[in-house]
Amino acid sequence: MKRAAGKTKVALSTASVYPENTATAFEIAARLGYDGVEVMVWTDPVSQDIEALRRLSDHHGVPILAVHAPCLLITQRVWSTDPWTKLERARAAAEKLGADTVVVHPPFRWQRQYAREFVQGVWRMAGETDVRFAVENMYPWRYRDREVLAYAPGWDPTDEDYRHFTVDLSHAATSRVDALAMVDRMGGRLAHVHLADGSGSAKDEHLIPGRGSQPCGAVLERLARSGFDGHVVLEVNTRRAAGPAEREADLAEALAFTRLHLASAANVG
Repeated sequence: MKRAAGKTKVALSTASVYPENTATAFEIAARLGYDGVEVMVWTDPVSQDIEALRRLSDHHGVPILAVHAPCLLITQRVWSTDPWTKLERARAAAEKLGADTVVVHPPFRWQRQYAREFVQGVWRMAGETDVRFAVENMYPWRYRDREVLAYAPGWDPTDEDYRHFTVDLSHAATSRVDALAMVDRMGGRLAHVHLADGSGSAKDEHLIPGRGSQPCGAVLERLARSGFDGHVVLEVNTRRAAGPAEREADLAEALAFTRLHLASAANVG
């Protein structure tokens, strides 16, 4: 499952083309030269259909590198209402599609039983497969001057003992933490990166890298120097694009930014 240093693959999240669909993400990833895709399992029926995803991957020659389990508020009924069933199905999908990572969010606080069992349960599931369960950093919800802790055990996964982590730089911006310090805390357990920018707004922005205040370039360069063997996934918001051409230009810019910083650090090293 390990890859050689300097071979970091850059993938496109299928969520990055919203409101376009999963099939469009494969088309754009192939056209722009992304190394693969991360499938966000959500309300698009194709994202939930393993055979349909396999056909898209084969048709476009774009491998599926990761599966994002349906952990969002809008996906509470996707692949069952039971959160453990969702993770089991995400693992099965990853295994069948050749993906090596399942991205999972910490539980919501109201999922009390799931939250109590989450840390040990993820360890158990990780021990049953070669697929990596990479728990993602989230953020506190804010309304005016109030902060709501919506996740349990918490929105910062580095407070717990997980085998693998996903770092999301847009979430780091929203939680107003130092992204580089979070990467350092994750250390060798950092398995996956969601690359997007943010300005520190209370809203999770997922800006194109370089358009916010996050140290996106510095994070990429640090990963390249460290021999990071995971994937970097562009998970950005293109909903405000004026049309397909502008959306594709944004995703081309994001890919160029990522490869530039990965390569510059590798060349220096």
